[in-house]
Amino acid sequence: MAPIKSEWDKQMQYLEAEIRRLEAEFNMFFAGRLPRPPWETRAKVAALIKQHDQSFIRNTADRFRFESLQNRHQKFLELWERQMTNRELGRTPVGVKRASPPPEAASRRSAEGADRAPAEGVIKFARDQQLSAESEPVKKLFEQLAEAKKQVGETPVAIDRLAALVRAQVDKFAAEGKNVSFKVAMKDGKVQLTAKPSED
Repeated sequence: MAPIKSEWDKQMQYLEAEIRRLEAEFNMFFAGRLPRPPWETRAKVAALIKQHDQSFIRNTADRFRFESLQNRHQKFLELWERQMTNRELGRTPVGVKRASPPPEAASRRSAEGADRAPAEGVIKFARDQQLSAESEPVKKLFEQLAEAKKQVGETPVAIDRLAALVRAQVDKFAAEGKNVSFKVAMKDGKVQLTAKPSED
């Protein structure tokens, strides 16, 4: 006869199942099988972890079990953020193969791209520049990126997330004493946002 599971065991099994569900939905999104990121599942798991983290766990083994799940979730979130950044920069996420479009779609997109290719303007950001979603250079970059993504049927990036992405790149190169230039371009039918250091 199987031992009766405690309420804590049931809670940890449920939390582990929800983390697995979040990981599965995340992978489905990057494989193109879900139309948008699983924000609801992510929020649900975060709430469960916060609830248990704020409770008093007397048993050492129980505490270790919870912290193991908590660490697994945190590492997954870090991977998620890297994948989202890669996606927004037009890079193929790690471990996800980019699907090849049908030949007729590729030729049609190529023909359309000749007439509707996005302007490949370069927008520069100074290393000491104060940046937010309201900054004019961020707005200009957002407009270029949104228009380019619209032309190829991709979902535009939220301006707040773009501002955070720009700020991260500016901070990264500022540590090297360099400014940053962003460029919206098209490659293989996909919109790419590239960031390169500049001395001026």
